[in-house]
Amino acid sequence: MNRDDRSWARWEGKALVLNVRAQPRSSRDAFGEIMDDAIKIHTTATPVEGAANTQLVAFLAKQFGVAKRDVVLIRGDKGRIKTFRIESPARFPTEFELPARTSA
Repeated sequence: MNRDDRSWARWEGKALVLNVRAQPRSSRDAFGEIMDDAIKIHTTATPVEGAANTQLVAFLAKQFGVAKRDVVLIRGDKGRIKTFRIESPARFPTEFELPARTSA
């Protein structure tokens, strides 16, 4: 396979940057499938007044073992396609494989 199957995630120093496709109004908060250059995340929150963004931050913080302040929405505030920056993740979900860290 020639293309990078993990183009949805990359390391920037100690921070992990994730491209996410949000699926609001789901029955549960959970990771979904990897779709080209984004990973789908299901959230029970509705996309009203930032509720889904707040729920996604809390979900990612819990999954990666960091404080909510360490998860920053850097792109996609009002859309379904979002980019999050997770500072120094302490643990990693087992549902998928993340790209290896580079020694930079």
